[in-house]
Amino acid sequence: MIEVQSHRAEMLSIAMAVVAIGAGTAFYFYVTRKPKGCLDPEKFKEFKLVKRTQLSHNVAKFKFALPTPTSVLGLPIGQHISCRGKDSLNEEVVKAYTPTTLDTDVGYFELVIKMYPQGRMSHHFRVMSEGDYLSVKGPKGRFKYQPNQVRAFGMLAGGTGITPMFQVARAIMENPSDKTNVHLIYANVTYEDILLKEELDNLASNFPNRFNIYYVLNQAPEGWEGGVGFISKEIIQTHCPAPAPDIKILRCGPPPMNKAMAANLDSLGYSSEMQFQF
Repeated sequence: MIEVQSHRAEMLSIAMAVVAIGAGTAFYFYVTRKPKGCLDPEKFKEFKLVKRTQLSHNVAKFKFALPTPTSVLGLPIGQHISCRGKDSLNEEVVKAYTPTTLDTDVGYFELVIKMYPQGRMSHHFRVMSEGDYLSVKGPKGRFKYQPNQVRAFGMLAGGTGITPMFQVARAIMENPSDKTNVHLIYANVTYEDILLKEELDNLASNFPNRFNIYYVLNQAPEGWEGGVGFISKEIIQTHCPAPAPDIKILRCGPPPMNKAMAANLDSLGYSSEMQFQF
């Protein structure tokens, strides 16, 4: 009788251990498994505009709701989405944009959009109101980012080309295990044209040893302490990491700027493997 009771107790202990292991395994996968993103690379999906914040006369921040409060967009770091809309002639137009939010921002994503007078997709955003829907498809892009893949990034951004740079820089700084340093040069025509300045300055203030930013203005106001004119070879030499196998220079801006920056980087000794253009 004692032997039977002992056997039953042993079997009960084993069963409880199996249940505990199973529960622990399920919890591990629940905690560590990345939520499935909302994007579809093959077809457009609709997302509702829940808040529009005007930042200047031609720049606004658009906040779009995801299907549930815990949903994530599912956009890899450094990649972008295709947005579809209608221009002033009611013709369909598709353009790529990079959200300023990450997948740590659950339940929504945000776009900071500069609306140009003659821009076809700019017209669509200009007339959007809260409650309207935006057609989005993705992810798109060639950039594949992994934490600590380089020792340092140099970033050359112009105008709205800041959005992928901000996305990458923010992801790096908010990841405690990522030790990558970021050196950003951001060029604009006027002070009022600078996008995400508060957010960029906050990164510089919160991570002074890892995130550095240098602003360049073509038309600088009186008392301006940043760069003046265009991004020169001298500015790159001063504010970006020197050519090395463990660094990479990212660039994103208008086509003339991208072409000029590629020439500057080539002449400074940065190999093609050390450069990437969004």
